Amino acid sequence: MKRFLLAFLLASPFVVVHAEPEDPWLVLQKAASAAHDLSYKGVFIYQSGDNIKSVQITHTNSGQGEYARMVVLDGTPREMLSQGGDVVIFSSKNEKVIMEKRRAHNLFPAVLPEDIERLKASYQARVGGTERIAGRDGRIVFLDPRDSLRYAYKFWADREYGLLLKSLMLNDQKQMLEQMAFSQVNMMEEQGMDWFHPNVDHNKHYILEEANAQPAQDASGWTVGALPAGYRKVEQVTRLVPGKTAPVTQVIFTDGLASVSLFIEPLSKGTRPKIGQTSKGATHFYANVSKGYQILVVGEVPAATVAQIGSAVSFK
Repeated sequence: MKRFLLAFLLASPFVVVHAEPEDPWLVLQKAASAAHDLSYKGVFIYQSGDNIKSVQITHTNSGQGEYARMVVLDGTPREMLSQGGDVVIFSSKNEKVIMEKRRAHNLFPAVLPEDIERLKASYQARVGGTERIAGRDGRIVFLDPRDSLRYAYKFWADREYGLLLKSLMLNDQKQMLEQMAFSQVNMMEEQGMDWFHPNVDHNKHYILEEANAQPAQDASGWTVGALPAGYRKVEQVTRLVPGKTAPVTQVIFTDGLASVSLFIEPLSKGTRPKIGQTSKGATHFYANVSKGYQILVVGEVPAATVAQIGSAVSFK
């Protein structure tokens, strides 16, 4: 019997099955969808330079639409309610609570664009190993920039649900510039909407600060020429800003991950113009003056990117 088994083993060909490597783009696409489609609650840590904050997030997407509430747990009370792409921020100021209406842009864990195809021209993706984040297995995906006009990223996506568990922004020396990571997270069953309201302080007055933004206004007397490769304009508004005598135009450009804001405003008489470049952590600033207008470009991108966008502004 033993000889028969030995002969059978020797005669039988061994078939070695190699598992197909995971497609990193499919991992990222699942993560992008999960951030909007799933219902979850947790706490994540945001770190940029010396700035470290803990944020509690509750998110749901039911038949009524997508809703989220974020509460900053450190320092001055501050929270945010979002419905779809609209955001209202509640922040204490003296004996008041200021409510600011804005548009949502790349809020963790929804930092990835819903259309991952937009990233392929600017980044190369590769799969790494698996690490535990907030008690869950996270599949690592690296996004390496194809040029020097954007930073690199490292993501951890939940192997079961796809939800992004951690995100790192890295410079060209692979040093961390920004980090967002869940310290705890749980999936939720369908529930009511009792949680979707700010923590009201009845001893303070609530004031809504309207941005007075006028969307999709055509450029008046100026244009933006050749943009850095991969970037495109996604939004343009003109708003009245407290302390400014003239409206300020803001134009937002993105490559799907990195975002850059261009601000253009007429220089007021007696106002000292800003000229030059500076940085704070991962954020770079470029300032210039042309034809009586102040130009300011801000973004969590390399210095060359903000300088190229700022230099591309021309006046008729």
